[in-house]
Amino acid sequence: MFDSRDFDLAPYADCDADGLVRHTYCSWQTAGWRSMLVQCFTHAREAESFPLPGVSDLHLVLCTGGDTTMRVRSGGRATRRRWVPGRLELMVPGHATVRSYRATSTLSTVQVHIPRATVDRTAGELGGGAPDFEAIRDRVAAGDTVVEQIMRALPAAGGADDLYAESAAAFLVTHLLTGGRDHRAPGPERAAVRAGIALMRQRLADPLTLAEIAAEAHLSVYHFIRVFRAATGQTPYRYLTRLRIERAQELLTTTDLPLAQIAQRCGFASPGSLSSAFLAHVGVRPSAYRRIV
Repeated sequence: MFDSRDFDLAPYADCDADGLVRHTYCSWQTAGWRSMLVQCFTHAREAESFPLPGVSDLHLVLCTGGDTTMRVRSGGRATRRRWVPGRLELMVPGHATVRSYRATSTLSTVQVHIPRATVDRTAGELGGGAPDFEAIRDRVAAGDTVVEQIMRALPAAGGADDLYAESAAAFLVTHLLTGGRDHRAPGPERAAVRAGIALMRQRLADPLTLAEIAAEAHLSVYHFIRVFRAATGQTPYRYLTRLRIERAQELLTTTDLPLAQIAQRCGFASPGSLSSAFLAHVGVRPSAYRRIV
């Protein structure tokens, strides 16, 4: 189990999952993310009574493989839902459940935990009061293509740093709390955006958090993302990545520095992370770019 005071994971230590679930991916170990926890599992084809604890985190589950009818008991409430790829579920914080199912093929899921502190802070910034998690659960169960697409993409983004995870967590929470409604600022706050971009440029080589950039702009994380996107058309993470790639392009064409040093100077955790991001933005690997320019 992961040792972090930001996540409510201790109750899982008493959960007997031997033979029922198998880890296939964990962002904590693979990507080093601390702003959200992304895990992939394969599940046994059958479970007669599988208890899951109620935790305070925001916990989302996406079925990515298999076919079954999932029977869930929580308190005095019992539900039956078909689980097929694309089925989404939000686990209501604090509500323990007992699950049973018999699948026709191996089940697989992507599961996301976001700290309750992130949820409460965002709810406060939105000014909407305490979240109605049961209403959000019902809305998510009806289907949400935005949440589904993000959850499918997260395990493939393991080369990104924690700013990516922090941005994804902030977006997911805002989307869930607002029901996907657009809360766009009445006008871009240019000074705040300029301050954020200036910090990105000054600390291009450093690991930056979204909270640090927003603090430099004297805005909450939620408001900074909203204002920044209105002004630039991009998320802060994507904008910072573009700045880092542009700097890498400059170093590749004007110096003989090895790729490891360029990655370090541009804020990438490893040459592999730089190479993956460079390919996504430029269309070729850094080594190929250096040869052709």
